Amino acid sequence: MHEQGFFYQAFVYLSAAVVAVPIAKKLGLGSVLGFLIAGVLIGPFVFNFVGEEGKDLMHFAEFGVVMMLFLVGLELQPSLLWKLRSSILGLGGLQVVLTALLIMVVVLIFTNLSWQTALAIGLTLALSSTAIVIQTLNEKNLLKSEGGQNIFSVLLFQDIAVIPILAFFPLLAVYALPVTDAAQHHGWIEGIPIVLRTALVLGGVASIVFAGKFLISPAFRWIAQSGIRELFTAAALLLIISITLLMTQLGLSPALGTFLAGVVLAQSEYRHELETDIEPFKGLLLSLFFIAVGASIDFDLIVHQPGLIALLVTGLIVLKLAVLAGVGRMFGMTIKHNLLFTFGLAQGGEFAFVLFSFALQNGVMNSTVVDPLIAAVAISMALTPLLILVNEKLIQPRFAQPERSVLESDEIDEENAIIIAGFGRFGSTIGRFLQANGKRATFLDTDPNNVDLLRKLGLKVFYGDASRRDLLKAAGGEHATLLIIAVDDSQKALQIVETAKKHFPHLKIMARSHAWFDSYDLLEKGIDRVYREYVESALRMAAEALHLMGYRNYSVQRAVKKFRKNDEAVLRKLAKSRHEQATHLRDARQYIQELEKMMLDDLQNEAKDKDLGWDNTSLKEEYGPMIRQLMEGSKGKA
Repeated sequence: MHEQGFFYQAFVYLSAAVVAVPIAKKLGLGSVLGFLIAGVLIGPFVFNFVGEEGKDLMHFAEFGVVMMLFLVGLELQPSLLWKLRSSILGLGGLQVVLTALLIMVVVLIFTNLSWQTALAIGLTLALSSTAIVIQTLNEKNLLKSEGGQNIFSVLLFQDIAVIPILAFFPLLAVYALPVTDAAQHHGWIEGIPIVLRTALVLGGVASIVFAGKFLISPAFRWIAQSGIRELFTAAALLLIISITLLMTQLGLSPALGTFLAGVVLAQSEYRHELETDIEPFKGLLLSLFFIAVGASIDFDLIVHQPGLIALLVTGLIVLKLAVLAGVGRMFGMTIKHNLLFTFGLAQGGEFAFVLFSFALQNGVMNSTVVDPLIAAVAISMALTPLLILVNEKLIQPRFAQPERSVLESDEIDEENAIIIAGFGRFGSTIGRFLQANGKRATFLDTDPNNVDLLRKLGLKVFYGDASRRDLLKAAGGEHATLLIIAVDDSQKALQIVETAKKHFPHLKIMARSHAWFDSYDLLEKGIDRVYREYVESALRMAAEALHLMGYRNYSVQRAVKKFRKNDEAVLRKLAKSRHEQATHLRDARQYIQELEKMMLDDLQNEAKDKDLGWDNTSLKEEYGPMIRQLMEGSKGKA
């Protein structure tokens, strides 16, 4: 039944996804588990709609993992990577080393395999599934939490570790190589001396960094000038495919190469356009990847050796749970985040399929060893969303509650007309100013250390997440008049907005934002009072700078006031075209030019009204620099 051709296979895969995923989401299982279940249903063991071609699809769908890491790289600033360096190297390195050694010891104790094969098995099973874990965490908005960031750090280290593991495997060979495999070509570096091979690998990585920094942005700028959106999309896909081919020929991980390119392009003006263009392809290919994982599970092997497979899956998950819990404890994670960290990474990874295949080709393992391990890895990947769900619904409420009960046991014993969510450097300034003017507010913050410090300073601050309905209600949401959202997490701000508008629609809302695109999100939620946190301080500094340069106080203050008013109007106009980059950039240039002309005309009229005796040339010479400085400040913030 599975030899009907491409269109039949496309129909089967898409139909399975459309039917299974909504049901899984409805049951609270998540889309990833839905795709995996769909793959099992259409696979050889259940309806037999697909067969061996599922393995070919797996290689194709793995490109979705590559795209996902490119998009993850686009979201990361190099400064954030530097900030995560200790967790990437320390947390990730310790997890891989301890897991690999422990699995190696277990294999040596319970089997007759050589230490070389046992070590290779340990290194392979130490890796976790980047695709399934990140997708699941994204769906649950957990990737930016402390546990989510630690998971990401470990996964990033594991993806990097694939490179030396692939280089190390040939040294562990213990089985005779088939002639066909021994003669197989593996890329440009095959047969090259180790010194030259290392130079080529480093040169390839350096070329990606160089191209991302100096060549790709000008190329995309030239392509964008054509005004053809499809051409930009094609160029984005070409970029990822080119990097994938380069990394493959150099014997490196394509995921690492594209991730590196994404990080380099994280500060590019085309970052958002690249995300928009690639996201649909990434989503489709990842969906196929998850379906292919489900369809590739060898149930015949499971039926014939159920005890062995169950033992392997259970042993792998339990062993990784123990190692991850210990590592998380060593790095001082709280119970809540350590549980997420532990259950999130307790599975095999997609790179295991690559490493097991490579181990077979290089005589490190034989098929008798590899086949049951592949089945165990696939099953453990399929169980990942379920493990995270079990942790979320059953484990955390029981074991993580004591950690939070100390802070949450203090009931909110006051109700004020104003609620301030977020009492850090931004929210505390608002709160102290209001309090100094006789307006009391109820303060909420999610940082327990900050809450303790502020209480020691004599400020009454309550620990709690304002995006929770019960907490907002306890803070007086039903009777309050104004909600000020001052949190520094833009996603959390949106969650608070959604909760407030849904359950407390009478509340007037003022919200803090970081930049223009954060403001766009809030405006789309119907929040009119949006305040970009750096605009006022930037304008104050610009005005003070002009005072020091000799400009008149009245003229400077009048110009600042007009600039602020029109800048807010421009923000709301540009929000309408935010999803169309070409239109957005065109409108931005037009509005900026109009604002500059309007301010120049206003200054000219002011000069005539006051009979200052300045002609147009001298006026522009004096006030032109002021306007340009203000405009540059606005462009930089945008």
